[in-house]
Amino acid sequence: MRNLLAFLRTNAPWLAAGFLLTFSSSFGQTFFISVFAGEIRSAFDLSHSAWGTIYAIATMSSAAVMIWAGSLTDRFRVRHIGIGVLIGLAMAAASMAWIGEIWMLLAAIFLLRLFGQGLMGHAAMVAMARWFLATRGRAVSVAGLGVATGEALLPVTFVALLGVFDWRMLWLIAAAALVVLAPVLWSLLRRERTPQSFAEDRGSAGMESRMWTRAEALRHPIFWLMLPALLGPAAWNTAFFFQQVHVAEAKGWAHMTLVSLFPLYTATSVVFMMVAGALVDRLGSPRLAAVYLLPMAVGYLVFALTESVPVGAFGIVLIGAGVGMHVTMMATFWAEVFGTRFLGSIRAAMAAVMVLGTALGPAITGALIDIGYGFPTQSSGIAAYFLIASSLAAIAGRRAMHGLA
Repeated sequence: MRNLLAFLRTNAPWLAAGFLLTFSSSFGQTFFISVFAGEIRSAFDLSHSAWGTIYAIATMSSAAVMIWAGSLTDRFRVRHIGIGVLIGLAMAAASMAWIGEIWMLLAAIFLLRLFGQGLMGHAAMVAMARWFLATRGRAVSVAGLGVATGEALLPVTFVALLGVFDWRMLWLIAAAALVVLAPVLWSLLRRERTPQSFAEDRGSAGMESRMWTRAEALRHPIFWLMLPALLGPAAWNTAFFFQQVHVAEAKGWAHMTLVSLFPLYTATSVVFMMVAGALVDRLGSPRLAAVYLLPMAVGYLVFALTESVPVGAFGIVLIGAGVGMHVTMMATFWAEVFGTRFLGSIRAAMAAVMVLGTALGPAITGALIDIGYGFPTQSSGIAAYFLIASSLAAIAGRRAMHGLA
């Protein structure tokens, strides 16, 4: 504990910047956008599958752009990228207040997903992986607390505010909050922790003691073995939050009852994020690849089999444990395996895959809901998916350890 407090105190400005970036990304994350799913579907007369399709198209488009845009973190400093993305996200949030046509909704969701779920979190995690080496796991886990805080506070707050304000007004409030955060972020990032991190000959090497380019990383079997692990949490956890109104109805729970469980999910994810950070610093990410998805598999199975709120809460807690470890793993694994010199472009490709997952999850689950397979029923299949993904990740971890030996 004493070492952790010393670490936090010594690196407070940079860790706070990472926290602020990931918290700000919340306004473009599915768990926030889906709070307004009922209002959006009603305003535009959309079915579950139609809304899921629009969301998928916008998100997949943002994933395609992310492959290029994410590589900008290899060329520009975080203080410039971060402020630009923050302002772009604020403008996207404000646009939700006046959209009146389907194409406007599609464009607004595209911008929210690109600036929020894509670039904001990407910039934060690339910065943490570059700025820290021996304490990379802890730095990533501290920065990840930002989005965890958003998950805990924003859905329940805005669901409550929906009873008082029109949903469009709430998007203006979100935009205003982002504008207020911009000067705070600039103040924290006035100087980089390691200005030399952009130099060609500096950084942390990966397997075979060299820096891997994105093309080399994408050709390596480790990427393909980790692909289901990249896609799965993004797809199915996004779908869970996206379909939260339907999930509550299918379980026979009030929407507020389900939303009130989210802080448990977040608290567990925070605990396991920090645990995973310490384990990564001690053991390395490849050693954890075989086990970190297993809590999600068990959690979805529990959620599939119960109608009880307390037991369902236990399933959500298990899912949160897996999510916490996943956040740390996906920010550290690629840096450890492929090095940090081209980390921005490498992680941009990985982020694009995860963003693609966030598009596929709502679309697939929405279509299944429309033909009569509720999300609780689907959860058994999701549990099986995570067991398979965990097995493939275990193989990838062993190969990575061999390359790092």
